[in-house]
Amino acid sequence: MTAARICDSPAEAVAGIEDGSTILIGGFGLAGMPVRLIDALIDQGATDLTVVSNNAGNGDTGLAALLAKGRVRKMICSFPRQPDSWVFDGLYRAGKIELEVVPQGNLAERIRAAGAGIGAFYCPTGVGTPLAEGKETRDIDGRTYVLEYPIRGDVALIGAHRSDRMGNLVYRKTARNFGPVMATAGELVVAQVSEVVETGQLDPEVIVTPSIYVDRVVAV
Repeated sequence: MTAARICDSPAEAVAGIEDGSTILIGGFGLAGMPVRLIDALIDQGATDLTVVSNNAGNGDTGLAALLAKGRVRKMICSFPRQPDSWVFDGLYRAGKIELEVVPQGNLAERIRAAGAGIGAFYCPTGVGTPLAEGKETRDIDGRTYVLEYPIRGDVALIGAHRSDRMGNLVYRKTARNFGPVMATAGELVVAQVSEVVETGQLDPEVIVTPSIYVDRVVAV
């Protein structure tokens, strides 16, 4: 089994991320969002990014701070507008960022499909709405479905609760949202955790993301 690299700092964990990358960022609002990794990415300087996340940032921190720096070319998300999503809202109204809205279940399944090696799948969500325009449809057993394609990432930045020194991850409560599927769909997977423990200290029965999916881990 492969072992993740245990990094000394968030800066080391995000080193080498290139301009133009597609970044999968875990979290549901702020729950499970790897804020320290995003801050390090801001300092690292990568730009012209496509970001895939459940929502488009909250307040002025984390993903919203990355957006405010003008580093993101396109957002792919389910909830671009919330009471505290003023950074994204301002950029979008000014024509400074692209947006692809994906229903939440479709977003999770498109990411999961990428990790599972599924080429595409048919789904009923979005049929008859602008979200299905230009997409292939098919009638199956009397119901119309739209063809959806996987979403892969050059990088996945995820937040977990604990890791062992191999990179096996466990999550805490609702922070286990998009992290597990994103870990399977990123070419480079970086996990922010609260604690790194010795290998063998995590109960194998509670490990959600095995180390084979994880490349780098940093405790913050």
